[in-house]
Amino acid sequence: MPVEPAVAPFHILSETNALRQVVVHTPGEEMALVSPENADELLFDDILFLEEAREEHAMLIRLFQAAVGREDAVLQVTDLLRETFEAAEARTAFVDGLIERMPYRNFEAYESELKGLDTDGLLRFAVTGQAPFPVTALPIPNLLFTRDLSAVVGEHVLLSHAATAARAPESVIMGTIYAHHPRFAAVRDRVIVLPEDVSFEGGDLLVVDERVVLIGQSERTSLGGVLAVARELLTRTSIEHVIMVNLPKARYCMHLDTVFTFADAETCVVFPPIIEEAHDHTFILEAIDGDPSDLRLRPCATLRDALEDVTGRAYTFVRCGGEDPVRQRREQWTDGANLFAIRPGLVVGYDRNRATYDALRSEGFHVVDAESFLDFYGDSAATSDARIAVRLSGNELSRGRGGPRCMTMPLARST
Repeated sequence: MPVEPAVAPFHILSETNALRQVVVHTPGEEMALVSPENADELLFDDILFLEEAREEHAMLIRLFQAAVGREDAVLQVTDLLRETFEAAEARTAFVDGLIERMPYRNFEAYESELKGLDTDGLLRFAVTGQAPFPVTALPIPNLLFTRDLSAVVGEHVLLSHAATAARAPESVIMGTIYAHHPRFAAVRDRVIVLPEDVSFEGGDLLVVDERVVLIGQSERTSLGGVLAVARELLTRTSIEHVIMVNLPKARYCMHLDTVFTFADAETCVVFPPIIEEAHDHTFILEAIDGDPSDLRLRPCATLRDALEDVTGRAYTFVRCGGEDPVRQRREQWTDGANLFAIRPGLVVGYDRNRATYDALRSEGFHVVDAESFLDFYGDSAATSDARIAVRLSGNELSRGRGGPRCMTMPLARST
């Protein structure tokens, strides 16, 4: 049997190249701690039925494992954190990071107790906020949405800087993993840490190709965050063009990937009111005299115009929710535009967004439910060139306000 090549720690040159490795988080005890009293503070609009949400998430993992065909195709962020915490210096660094990032929680009052926790104790505290002493902390149910923890571009990774207090511990978690887990020992110099005074979350960054990225200026990513990311990418990676989309600062479109995702290199699923009907909110960031530290914003009428300008390619826009404006809004709310590409032309989304699937079908996609996909395609999915849109049951997961792209943080795709 041929030996599979090792997966590079970081390697993303496109949103749609064949997936090789992805980080996820199956919801657990922390999700059961969301209540009507703390839901708003934890950024949840509803209370999820945990057992069903776990079953739906398990199916998503099965899809990835079948399509990628590697034992290490799917990594759980809590497994990475547990392995990281095996080293005492990593546990100390994590507690120090919480104290620095969240001074309002007064964690320093329990610094010695937190640093005295063993691996499992500190892991439980990190995820659920619970400890054997009366420290004040919250669970982190948004860990389900691993996309926002960081973003890989080329051979580098941008560490997110969460915009909200509820998600601040997640930034510390991922920073600790990258800094201390043995898996990333050889690439620690490729981790990009942004300035403390900006916000950036991974759902706002999409890799078009090895030269172009899109970044949303959103409810969760500040203009300073966009500019900081652009400077780093233009300086340290193969990226030559950064396109910024100025989004409404509203929960329904909290990240760029809630209104725009790729199904293949030139086919995109879009939310029409923002991507097609709104104008003058897209800019190409250009280095003045070739100096990435000095950027100017060149306005474009639409995102399509900007993409075609910098890539020289034509794009097909598939409308989330089809042609009916009411269906567009209903299905965007349940993540109809938040598809995840397993390979070019193989995407997964939520079953409930039927008008979006009808629109994909009209573009030549074969629409199939997740169970049927596994039964019919099995291990051939990765090598097939068929255009397939997989319907994932997500009645519970969708109530968390994030789709398949939100729940996935790819570390590596094929070249």
